[in-house]
Amino acid sequence: MVKDIPLTAAWVAEVMAGTLVAGAGESAFAGVSIDTRTLGRGELFIAIRGEHFDGTDFAEAAIERGATGVVVPRGRGQNVTQAVGTAHTAEGAAVIEVDDTVAALQGLANAIRRASGAKVVAITGSAGKTTTKEVTAELLGTRYRVVRNKGNLNNHIGLPLSLVELRRRPDMAVVELGMNHAGEISTLVRVAEPDVRVWTNVGEAHVGFFGSVDAIADAKAEILERASRGTLLVANADDARIAARIGAFAGRLRTFGIERDADVRATDVVDRGIDGTSARLTTPRGSAALTTPLIGRGNLANVLAAAAVALEYDVPLETIVEKAAQLRPAVHRGEVSRLGSGVILIDDSYNASPTAMRRALDVLAATAATRRVAVLGEMLELGTHASDLHREIGRAAAGVHLDALFVVGGAAAEALAAAAVAAGMSRSQVRHYNDSLDAGAAVVEFVQAGDVVLVKGSRGVKTDRVVDRLRAERG
Repeated sequence: MVKDIPLTAAWVAEVMAGTLVAGAGESAFAGVSIDTRTLGRGELFIAIRGEHFDGTDFAEAAIERGATGVVVPRGRGQNVTQAVGTAHTAEGAAVIEVDDTVAALQGLANAIRRASGAKVVAITGSAGKTTTKEVTAELLGTRYRVVRNKGNLNNHIGLPLSLVELRRRPDMAVVELGMNHAGEISTLVRVAEPDVRVWTNVGEAHVGFFGSVDAIADAKAEILERASRGTLLVANADDARIAARIGAFAGRLRTFGIERDADVRATDVVDRGIDGTSARLTTPRGSAALTTPLIGRGNLANVLAAAAVALEYDVPLETIVEKAAQLRPAVHRGEVSRLGSGVILIDDSYNASPTAMRRALDVLAATAATRRVAVLGEMLELGTHASDLHREIGRAAAGVHLDALFVVGGAAAEALAAAAVAAGMSRSQVRHYNDSLDAGAAVVEFVQAGDVVLVKGSRGVKTDRVVDRLRAERG
């Protein structure tokens, strides 16, 4: 049996460039936490400072709840020791002081990553990161012991917390790298040191923070940094912005795609609406018929990216095809439910961007239904581009011949609704609501057996409330 990496106080202090000011150096931690609400006994509490809180204020509570160590900023360790009393530290609770607790967490994660010997696959892109991560982990899991970051723990704090799990010495880790500002991917690459980098696409998500899609592409291109000759990049051949930026990559390249020639390519694609997608999969290891229940061509591209990674690590093509046919979407990410009332629900309410909205509408258009209904929430973080991008989605919604469109949100959502009407939908077919609760009540009253209902929107708009209402009253 492979032994876990021991997280002793002395070693942790060393890799954090910190100082052990109380407690025994040989004491070991059972895990790492930044939240006293979920802290487990025997864990190390790292006092992260947030915009509205200072984790050091909770260090005493962490020890009282069973933490065997805390990491705090320099100069604040003595106060913690005095507050909890010498009895706690004498029993083994360690106090480590560092210059910066976030940097300390990142340093610990990087040290564990190196000591683990695991191969790391890191995924970035404007849409599909989480699905690509989940599919990649599923494919690799047919042959290896794999860990993955939970949910969307993909930022400068979430990723290091995920990498700490490499202390259990799995064969592989599959993680996603998120960002909404330039420089963030660079930091995450430095911490994770990925052996394989996957770049899914470039879209308008977070364009409000960047000013242009090209600026987003430049920030995403930080995934190319710190590569060696042995590093593999798996890149989307269909995305012109990616193709324009990968020429200087220092490592190896494998492409995936649908529209253009690629190393791993899907041809003869059949869109089957809510029943998923079928295609001919062509790879360097041969070709095969591929079917996946994941809906839409966007998800097909995610499967191709994951297949490219799996092939790199010698997962057989027949295993990839078999597993692809068994995949299921993550919660609120394209889940299809047949409700007891005869309504078919497409729950894609986790988040939204213009690219993802268009893909979801394409799925709805490809689905046979008595009536097609879309509930679209406002897309956030689009800045000065918000109105124009929402108008584009309004026109796209009209183009798929919806029978009803429910729009949720503020001024940008109103622009979407107006554009749908201007593009041909009647005013009676389009309804705007400021709040998802009001929209949910209206949708429940409107739908009937045979309808297919798509629900999608940014998390801040909470379109998942519409989903919950439908399940509760029409399920």
